[in-house]
Amino acid sequence: MKLYVIRHGETTWNVERKLQGASDTELNENGIALAIKTGKAMKEIPFDLCFSSPLKRARHTAQLVLGDRKEVPVIEDVRLREISFGEWEGKDSRLLPAEMLDNFFHHTEAYQPPKNAESLESICKRTQEFYEELIQKEELQDKTILIASHGCAVRALLQNVYENPSIENFWRGCVPPNCSVNIIEVKNKISKLIEEDKIF
Repeated sequence: MKLYVIRHGETTWNVERKLQGASDTELNENGIALAIKTGKAMKEIPFDLCFSSPLKRARHTAQLVLGDRKEVPVIEDVRLREISFGEWEGKDSRLLPAEMLDNFFHHTEAYQPPKNAESLESICKRTQEFYEELIQKEELQDKTILIASHGCAVRALLQNVYENPSIENFWRGCVPPNCSVNIIEVKNKISKLIEEDKIF
């Protein structure tokens, strides 16, 4: 099994530094161009199927990457949705409490979600459920699969692949760039990261 885990293309909220989280924002022109460019670079990859977050920016990225391969099914899975920031969503990150944002990106073990938001432990749990279910499926063991998701959700998913995963080192130094791809090989249900945050 080979997995290509992609973060969605750029959105207007990315540019404006607004927290998106579970808000259903769309790709901007640059995000569309990035996804098309990535799709062209991966046009020879024989994808058998795709799993996507149900949020528009992830699903649209998946569709643009797949391009003319209309025969590849795109299956939405809510477990791939981005972390919810609750009452912080849609707000300019520069106007939010600096300490808590710094904790989210640099001291994840100390991060406390705002009101009505999701914890890092929660997103790790749901993406782990998705990942373990996926790699256990016998009928998918020889398949090549595209997974379209979001910055935090991608890092949460990859906790199942990294050596020595931890909440303290959750981000591995950075948020995955827009349209970056993490490539995973699964043999005998054992996962190995082949490429990390690859930009095509």
